[in-house]
Amino acid sequence: MSNPLLSLLNIELPIIQSPMVGVSTPSLAAAVSNAGGLGSIGIGASSVEQARAMLRETAAQTGKPFNVNVFCHQPAVRDVARESQWLQSLAGFFDEFGAEAPVSLREIYTSFVEDAGMLQMLLEEKPAVVSFHFGLPAQPAIDALKAAGILLLCSVTSLAEALAAEQAGVHALVAQGYEAGGHRGVFDPQQDLQMGTLALVRVLAQACRLPVIAAGGIMDGAGINAVIALGASAAQLGTAFILCPESSANGAYREALKGPRAHQTRVTSVISGRPARGMVNRNFTSLEVAGIELPDYPLTYDANKALNAAAAARANTDFAVQWAGQGAPLARELPAAALVELLAAEMKS
Repeated sequence: MSNPLLSLLNIELPIIQSPMVGVSTPSLAAAVSNAGGLGSIGIGASSVEQARAMLRETAAQTGKPFNVNVFCHQPAVRDVARESQWLQSLAGFFDEFGAEAPVSLREIYTSFVEDAGMLQMLLEEKPAVVSFHFGLPAQPAIDALKAAGILLLCSVTSLAEALAAEQAGVHALVAQGYEAGGHRGVFDPQQDLQMGTLALVRVLAQACRLPVIAAGGIMDGAGINAVIALGASAAQLGTAFILCPESSANGAYREALKGPRAHQTRVTSVISGRPARGMVNRNFTSLEVAGIELPDYPLTYDANKALNAAAAARANTDFAVQWAGQGAPLARELPAAALVELLAAEMKS
C-alpha cells in the first residue's frame, strides 16, 4: 500500500516504531527502518553529545530515514517546600532498602524548548525526521528544522493540541490514545481529555488537514488495519517492540511483559510528575499519597530513579519503571525485522 505520508517519509510500510527512551536503541531503530518502517530513537534524556552519538550510531546501521524524538515539556518550576515534602513522603521506602533519601532533586532532563545546543546539533546532523513530545518548541526552532529539510511529527492527545501543531507547521500528527504505554504526550497535564486511540484518530482524521499516525494499543496487523480504516495513514507501535532483542529492556522488564502483570497497566503521575502508563508495581500501589502535591516533571522522576536504584541494589524490582500500553499481553518476542515483516504479512491476511 502507499499513501502521501509514506511518500513524504520515504518509507514502504505504514509502521513506525515508537521512540521509547530507555528502551529504543540505534540497533532497534535501524532494524525497523531497514525492514521498511520508520525506526525511532529518543534523545529527550540525553546530553547533546550523547544524542549526537546515538544519531550517528543509527545512521551507521541504516541508510533509510529514521525519527529522532525530543521532549518539549515546560521546564520545571522549582518549589523547595513541595520537593522537600515529596522526599519526606518517600523516606520510609528508602529506609526499607537501607538507603538515604536524596536531600534535593535535580532537573535531570533539559527541555528542548530551551536547549539551543540540541537544536543546533539536529540542524548539523539533519536526521530525516524529528518528532516532538509533550508539546511544541518555539516557532523559530520549528522553522529552522523545516528549513533544514527535516520532516516534523508531533504527539497530540486532543483536537486542540492537533490544531496547535497544525498551525505551527508540522508535517504529521501522532494521535496518542490513552491506551498507549509510557508518557502521555499531553501538552498540559492538567488538560488531559484521556481520549482513546480510535476516537482520537477518527476526530483528527475528520477535522485536520495533516496525515494522522495512530498510537496506543496497536500490536498487530489487525490493529494497524483498524486505525487505517478510521483514517490514519500509519500506526506507531511501542510496546510491540519491547521484547525485540535489539531493545535495551532488562530481564525483569521482559519477564514482566511475558507474565500476568502485562494484563495490568495503569496511568500514574507519581513516577515522573507527568501521567504515564506502565505495568503495575509498587510505584502505582504505594506512592499515591493523598494531599501531597508532586514536584514538577522531571524533578519527581529524579526521586523515583533514586528509589529504584536503592531497591535494585537489594535485587528488588518493586519500583522498576516498566512502561507498557494496554496491548501488552499481545507482545511477541521476535527480532525487530522479523516483527515488521510479520506485521506487514498480517495486514495482508
